[in-house]
Amino acid sequence: MTETLETPRARGLSTGAIVAIALPLLVLAGLALVYRGALTTLVTQTPWRTQAAVAIFVATYAVIAIGKLPGTRLDRAGAALLGAGLMVGVGAMTMEEAFAAIDLDTIALLLGMMIVVANLRISGVFRLVNAFAVSKAHSPAVVLVAVVLATGILSAFLVNDAICLVMTPLVIELTKALERNPVPYLLGVALAANVGSTATITGNPQNMIIGTVSKIPYGQFAGSLAPVALVGLAIIVAIVVVAYRSEFLTKTTMPEVRLKAHVNKPLAIKATLLTLAMIVLFFLGQPVAKVAIICGGLLMLTRRVKPSRVYAEIDGALLIMFAGLFVVVAAIEHTVLTPDIIQRVSSFSLDDVWVLTGVTAVLSNIVSNVPAVLIVRPFVEVLADPAKAWITVAMASTLAGNFTLLGSVANLIVAERAAANNIEIGFWTYFAVGAPVTIATLAFGAWFLS
Repeated sequence: MTETLETPRARGLSTGAIVAIALPLLVLAGLALVYRGALTTLVTQTPWRTQAAVAIFVATYAVIAIGKLPGTRLDRAGAALLGAGLMVGVGAMTMEEAFAAIDLDTIALLLGMMIVVANLRISGVFRLVNAFAVSKAHSPAVVLVAVVLATGILSAFLVNDAICLVMTPLVIELTKALERNPVPYLLGVALAANVGSTATITGNPQNMIIGTVSKIPYGQFAGSLAPVALVGLAIIVAIVVVAYRSEFLTKTTMPEVRLKAHVNKPLAIKATLLTLAMIVLFFLGQPVAKVAIICGGLLMLTRRVKPSRVYAEIDGALLIMFAGLFVVVAAIEHTVLTPDIIQRVSSFSLDDVWVLTGVTAVLSNIVSNVPAVLIVRPFVEVLADPAKAWITVAMASTLAGNFTLLGSVANLIVAERAAANNIEIGFWTYFAVGAPVTIATLAFGAWFLS
């Protein structure tokens, strides 16, 4: 689904990136200093196995927060896998418990969606949809609306990272032909991919986890968050237009541009029909993991596309990270999070939508959205209304990804693809638009759900 990215973390950190990484770590260090007495008591009175589990958990999430282990090639997926292995090694859980902790429904759903998206991309369906949308745009503002809507709607039903891989080169090609500044349109792609993916269970990986864990029906989930996503897309357009007034509010004549769409017609028809059938079955209440993996399997039955092309689109590292994090978090639940501790933490006003939104958003910007969802899982499950809490977590963890350039993989995909075409989207360039979009969408989302 996605590619291995040489992110700003790996290539050398900008000042903004250093601030984004260092600030949450400094906050954690400050809290540790304030509560050092309690922490010292806790450490001295805790069994060594529990201490080891906590140390492994903290180290794993630190690497995930930074992106890689400094001085090594250990990335997020490797850290999660290593953490899972060490949890079993120190006896925090058995191998049987570790395997049982991996949510296979989530893994199957993600794998199935990757295969579906790969076939849609290979067949040229995405390019055809985008070419149609752009053909109706006759001014810079309308082009922006078309880009944001196309990205947001596609991201709502398909994995947002894959949509960014498709949309970014198309937008670069389009803006070059129109002789427009590509940056605001690319910002629209990154922001809309995150906001649009809020709408459904299949929009992004964290929503997939929430959907399988919470058992919330697909239609109920979409009914709760689709309005938030739609308003969020409107907010993106408004803020980008204001931030780039000279691009959008100046009268200009635009040449008519048509994107060429090279389509593998038989595969496009097959992939489109199966995708539509899959979405209908989702809304009819069929198990999303089962439907996705069956549709993915049916798409592999072809004479036209080599399986290796589809396999190359599957993000194995993401699947490994998911499996490892399931084990790491389950080990902490086994050794540290007693029912009493879970109940005490959950009593800190987490039933309040605004509080839970804030906690989730901050946590998502410290350790990333998928790990944040797994951390809050045991606390959400004991709240008075778990379904509403899960919807809130889905909204906040996804929208929080727009706060900084490093907030989501979707953002990094757009930035890296842009850089490959000599288009710079720096940390502060993104932050100037991403921060107000995040604050506005989170505020609306919390208000709407409260």
